[in-house]
Amino acid sequence: MQPHAGDAQIAGVVGGAHRALASAIDDRPNSNNEASSPGAMQEGQVRPVVVRAPSQISTASQLLAGGIAGAFSKTCTAPLARLTILFQVQGMRSASGAVLSSPSILKEASRISREEGFRAFWKGNGVTIVHRLPYSSINFFAYEQYKMHLRRIMGIDGDQESLGVGMGTRLLAGGGAGITAASLTYPLDLVRTRLAAQTKDMYYKGITHALITITKDEGFWGLYKGMGTTLMGVGPNIAINFCVYETLKSMWVAKRSDVSPAIVSLACGSFAGICSSTATFPIDLVRRRMQLEGAGGKAKVYKHGLSGTFKEIITKEGLFGLYRGILPEYYKVIPSVGIVFMTYEFMKRILRPRSWDGL
Repeated sequence: MQPHAGDAQIAGVVGGAHRALASAIDDRPNSNNEASSPGAMQEGQVRPVVVRAPSQISTASQLLAGGIAGAFSKTCTAPLARLTILFQVQGMRSASGAVLSSPSILKEASRISREEGFRAFWKGNGVTIVHRLPYSSINFFAYEQYKMHLRRIMGIDGDQESLGVGMGTRLLAGGGAGITAASLTYPLDLVRTRLAAQTKDMYYKGITHALITITKDEGFWGLYKGMGTTLMGVGPNIAINFCVYETLKSMWVAKRSDVSPAIVSLACGSFAGICSSTATFPIDLVRRRMQLEGAGGKAKVYKHGLSGTFKEIITKEGLFGLYRGILPEYYKVIPSVGIVFMTYEFMKRILRPRSWDGL
């Protein structure tokens, strides 16, 4: 059987995605797969480099593991994700010329608990799970496939690639994977934003009702409102995630191979998530607001396209307005990365035949 997705499996976040923790763990030699035992080596002989066989997890299992990992991670960090969205769209709810208050996580969390109840922190999480299952699966799988084809086109064999070429293939593969996944699952992302942005006024009553209502009120293409901005952001976001993570991890492992693979993966993954969020957050904020244009039959707020929206936000809210909600986004990155890594590794072991042997 041909191995799927090369010699390593991947998992990612959002936001949303990185190489799976399992690749770091599985690539380490152990007593079960060493080419020769220590006792059989002559004194002074150099231990041979050990290469493990590729993981034999099937394509379907890989997609399933990635989807479950992404959905579980999003569920655990849903309260912070909703706070981020509420802060991002705060400028749309203010009266013209009104002075916006500084975002306060504790104040907004208290308001949600008091006015909407504790369960409201997970408002829109149902559609998040429905969206994240196919999105994460497609994202993980597409990245490895794109990277494999790029390496084949460039004639790269094994790990023999320069730092620049490696970063280039990761950027291209990550960007392509993000755009592919976002394009195929976009209507669910739009519905998720509208459900999560609702406070006391419940115009949309659920996933199905939202899909039907948006189509009725705004036409079929209303389900793809803001998609251009989304693709502008998700491509660079996923590209930076994969590139920073894999580059830092390879450099770290080369210099400190004694460090726990779990610690390396979590540290590099968290830093990659922070880098990608910082670089693409203004685009993400604008796409959220464009997704909410016309929601509930309300009049449009931004009428001058993408560049006009950026200019209007900066004029009314200042430069910081483009980063409104970045703090809960940062708080979400580290636990999200950790959870998705651990869940993906656990699911891979369950789905791979005889994966627990020898443990």
